[in-house]
Amino acid sequence: MTEMDEDRADALFHALADRTRRDILRRVLAGEHSVSALAENYDMTFAAVQKHVAVLERAGLVVKRRDGRRQLASGDVQAVRSVTAMLTGIEQIWRGRIARVDELLSAEPTDSPP
Repeated sequence: MTEMDEDRADALFHALADRTRRDILRRVLAGEHSVSALAENYDMTFAAVQKHVAVLERAGLVVKRRDGRRQLASGDVQAVRSVTAMLTGIEQIWRGRIARVDELLSAEPTDSPP
């Protein structure tokens, strides 16, 4: 992975590390919501929810647009797919390593101890 890919991965996983942000992402992937409507779902200030949405936006998982005075947020399905692809790549690496360890463990020893 390039340095830019690594930075993007850091931003994505940082954004997804928080349960409130994951919940916000689920909601905006289901449909566009105003930030104030999102804030009604959480026991925190509007400003705190705005900050969570901003983290998701910086990671590229959420897109915001203005409609008059309202800030509307929607999920970026392509960005979520990129996270899935990244995790699939990591999983394939580990599956390959585990398969290699299994091969080594099941191989007949070539040398017998004296």
